[in-house]
Amino acid sequence: MTHDIIDAVYKGDYLIELIFDDGKRGIVDFSKYLKRGGVFRKFKSIEYFRSFQINRELGVLTWSDELDIAPETLYAEATGARLPSWMEKKENIKSNHRLHSNGQVPAASSPR
Repeated sequence: MTHDIIDAVYKGDYLIELIFDDGKRGIVDFSKYLKRGGVFRKFKSIEYFRSFQINRELGVLTWSDELDIAPETLYAEATGARLPSWMEKKENIKSNHRLHSNGQVPAASSPR
């Protein structure tokens, strides 16, 4: 189940407190997105980062209506909940791809 973001409060640096439609809340540190590059390069401007708003129709945090982060991801980060199973599978595939992106298969570990 996806939970909408109903409120967001800037807490300094790259921290935003998120409040969800089920009453749960938590602070997310967005500084890790700076390392991702691409569209997240815009976060290097703290003024841009602080310009977030909530798209009430979609229940997501957005920046200039051109950048958003999946609410499922933010809910998991803010509350400590698990990602939905369909997202965990996708994340595992991404992680596996990163591990093998050099074209080499990791050495098999021996059973103990």
